[in-house]
Amino acid sequence: MTKDQQTELEAATFRRLLAHLDSNKQVQNIELMLVADFCRNCLSKWYLSEAQKANIDLSDDEARQHVYKMPYSQWKQEHQLPATKEQMLAFDAKIAAKQK
Repeated sequence: MTKDQQTELEAATFRRLLAHLDSNKQVQNIELMLVADFCRNCLSKWYLSEAQKANIDLSDDEARQHVYKMPYSQWKQEHQLPATKEQMLAFDAKIAAKQK
């Protein structure tokens, strides 16, 4: 496999991941964080970071819109539920365990 082929496959895989997340909006970011240790916000931050490394002018809002397929504020309003007390306790415990 050439480097270009690898890059094409990786890009297609990323697009497929974004499409999969978009078709499963019921899966909340807090759930992703608890199970997989990343969420849609992480993806948008990684996307922004890679753009900055490549000297590509991209804002945080633009990166989020790329991942969420709509403005983040709209996605939150239409799809994001408040985290439960149990979810927040589990998240806080996960963060604390990482700091050890």
